Amino acid sequence: MIPHLDRLGATLVAVSPMLPDGSLSMAEKNALTFEVLSDVGNEVASAYGLVFQLSDELVSIYQDTWNIVLPQLNGVDSWELPVPGTFVIAQSGVVRFAFVDPDHTRRAEPTRILAALAED
Repeated sequence: MIPHLDRLGATLVAVSPMLPDGSLSMAEKNALTFEVLSDVGNEVASAYGLVFQLSDELVSIYQDTWNIVLPQLNGVDSWELPVPGTFVIAQSGVVRFAFVDPDHTRRAEPTRILAALAED
């Protein structure tokens, strides 16, 4: 999909609540070919109402089953995560397309993203 984005003059950027070193490590580990920015403390995600608090049950699963301690990874004393989303933002700053779903397994259709980019 990235070659299609390049042809349309678009840039793919991911935003993570992880500390910058964690975001960089994740990008390197997964050989990502796009930039991963850090939204430490979920400040931007919070401003857009895209943050949720993990339940005590989920905190236990993250810690005990997956050995993931969000406060350490994210550098803040909270068990919050951003809701996954995909946004196409025009150079003017206008949001041309938005897809937000709390179910992280559902993602925006690439054809819809490309169509939104072609409109710009």
